[in-house]
Formats: sequence, C-alpha cells, structure tokens
Amino acid sequence: MRDEQFGFRPRHSTSLQLARAAERITRNFCKKRLTGAVFLYAAKDFDTVWTDGLFYKLTLLNFPSYTVHTVSNSLRDRTFEASFQTAASFCRGMWAGVVQGGLIPDFLFSLYVYDIPPPSHHVQLALYADDMAIIATSE
Repeated sequence: MRDEQFGFRPRHSTSLQLARAAERITRNFCKKRLTGAVFLYAAKDFDTVWTDGLFYKLTLLNFPSYTVHTVSNSLRDRTFEASFQTAASFCRGMWAGVVQGGLIPDFLFSLYVYDIPPPSHHVQLALYADDMAIIATSE
C-alpha cells in the first residue's frame, strides 16, 4: 500500500490526512508560495472499472493465485435486474464495475491507485479511501 494512502491502515485516520494537507497549505501560505490543489472523488469511477485490467494488475504484481481467484469470483458472472412493484426487467449481465462495501473493494481500490506516479518534491499526494488530493507548490 502506498505511503500516501490513509483510511485502510491503522493510525492513518481522516483527521491525520486532513491535518497533513492543511499543514502543507498553511506552511506554503506563510512562505508566500503559490499552492494549488485538485480534489478527486473516485467512488463512481468504480462503477465502470475495467475488471480484466484489475486481474492483469494482480497477476503483474505476482499476487497468489488464490487471491486472484477470490477476486475473480466476487466480480465475474454478476447480474442485475430492475423491479418496480410487480414488474421486473430481464436479468442482465454486468461486464464492468466493482461491488462496493466490504474488504475486497477497499483492497482493489488500493491496487487501482498503487501505480500512480510518485509525487515530486513540489507535489503532495493525499489519498484517503476513494478520495484523492493533489497539492502542488511553486515559488
């Protein structure tokens, strides 16, 4: 798991991540440095994530086959249908997306963001669960 990832690790709370970001912004303000931030919320992106790409990452990072199999079982051959009162749609297959809630989605999200390029000296990356902040500083 990346050092910047908070939320899935002991002693890495929301408050601590917010304090890190606020401290960086405050320090830059006091030194009269320009600071810009981009805040991203990636939860909805997981509704359309490319599952074969996740399996590729698991294989590329040499995860044990039982882990790949467990993840595969939770994501493959899923179906959905819509219903209203007494009417229901046909059952359809789901070809993308990750189930939300539980341990597997948290693990998959950490894997999903694992290969984000490391930040440079003037950039701070702050990850908390499925929220991301990129804070850049300039003289």
